[in-house]
Amino acid sequence: MNTSGDRLKALLHECGLTPSDFAAQRRVTPQHVNNWFKRGIPLARLDELADLFCVHRRWLRSGEGPKHPSSILRSCAVQPTRDALPTALLTPATQLLHVPFYEVQDGQLAALDNHCLQLPAQALKALGVAPANAACLAMPAGNMAPWVPRDAILAIDVSVTQVIDGETYALLHNGAVRVNSLSLGHNGTLCLHSHDRHNYTVERYTPAQRQAQQLQVLGWVFHWSHFRQQRPD
Repeated sequence: MNTSGDRLKALLHECGLTPSDFAAQRRVTPQHVNNWFKRGIPLARLDELADLFCVHRRWLRSGEGPKHPSSILRSCAVQPTRDALPTALLTPATQLLHVPFYEVQDGQLAALDNHCLQLPAQALKALGVAPANAACLAMPAGNMAPWVPRDAILAIDVSVTQVIDGETYALLHNGAVRVNSLSLGHNGTLCLHSHDRHNYTVERYTPAQRQAQQLQVLGWVFHWSHFRQQRPD
């Protein structure tokens, strides 16, 4: 990968995005994207795209330095393999855990009968996730696309509710599930960040507002998976 265009093409592949889908999401023509592949990303777009893909601007432009900011390295590093678990984890001897699905019923999370996701026990152990604390949800909106697409299957650790800046969490807000990256601002203000910053602005809630709107952190998102929306033409 010698050019920023090559790195952009690789990032789209990691996210499972076609160039045409990416062009529509960025509101440019497919020809613009093809030009970026060939000639490199325009300097005016570097900050926008580096932020979009959670990578360093310097790495995207020149290939030098670390790819991911250190505060979000752990989250971004799993992105290339979210569509399929590593082959090393899928041996016959691998113990698979049945992680239950939940949905909101009457403003509360409730487990769905006979619905679960199978995840390798050793993968959860490596992340320090106790099986009893794992739960699955469906991604409720498109605010984290293309990183986490709408309707992707999420796995969360309900024991991790302390906010670590830059990490992604599932939340319950006025009886509805939300998924955002979080940070803490002045005087305990909770800041909700979306990956699609073009269409979603940062939201800020003071402790009093969080209590009034029943905004609570459900758990840390440690896994997601999804199918492509269509076959290639």
